[in-house]
Amino acid sequence: MKHGRIAFQGAIHAVTEAEGGRVRLADGRLLGENEVEWLAPIEAGTVFALGLNYADHAKELAFKAPEAPLVFLKGANGIVGHRAFTPRPQDATYMHYECELAVVIGKQGYRVPKERAYDIVRGYTVANDYAIRDYLENWYRPNLRVKNRDACTPLGPWLVDRADVPDPMNLTLTTRVNGAITQQGTTADMIFDIPTLIAYLSSFMTLYPGDVILTGTPEGLADVKAGDVVETGIEGIGTLVNTIVQAKE
Repeated sequence: MKHGRIAFQGAIHAVTEAEGGRVRLADGRLLGENEVEWLAPIEAGTVFALGLNYADHAKELAFKAPEAPLVFLKGANGIVGHRAFTPRPQDATYMHYECELAVVIGKQGYRVPKERAYDIVRGYTVANDYAIRDYLENWYRPNLRVKNRDACTPLGPWLVDRADVPDPMNLTLTTRVNGAITQQGTTADMIFDIPTLIAYLSSFMTLYPGDVILTGTPEGLADVKAGDVVETGIEGIGTLVNTIVQAKE
């Protein structure tokens, strides 16, 4: 099942996907996708983000693929929902999208072995983790200004139950900018797969329900400008739409 969160008539509602591009509220009412304000499908806890977790992306950036997961944290200020607007800084010369499979934790776990990693997964959603390359200090230490800007990490529109995604390591990722395909890859090309990431993170810290793991992006990055409409889609999960606007300052 696909679960979402929206704001409508001054209240926040949990919704599920309905036919015809509509959403169904808990009381059975049906609303059009454009009639509501979309929120991230979960209230995220700790957000872990992976750098260079696809070999083709590391090669694209002329970096050596990491020998251990390259992980950094993201603040709640960056999280927005489907159809949200993301500002491009005034001084940016290269800002790009990153289509990523987001893994949502559903059960508390510490020192979880790889063979039981999926037991603590609640489900999956789509993330678009924008980066402003101008601010990058070096590849192994993403600067806060690169990865923790307001409204720069859209999530959604749906959280898809784990049971409805039988093989998350074999999904196609596609990004379109103004309708044209600019990025395409598959989760099968991750350097560190989902069980490895969960085992690694839980080996030194407890994972809690609501924590999110952004698993990295394949090659195919392109600069985006104000007015661009960016669609990041993952097979079986959904398509997340986001629009770039020019920051006022």
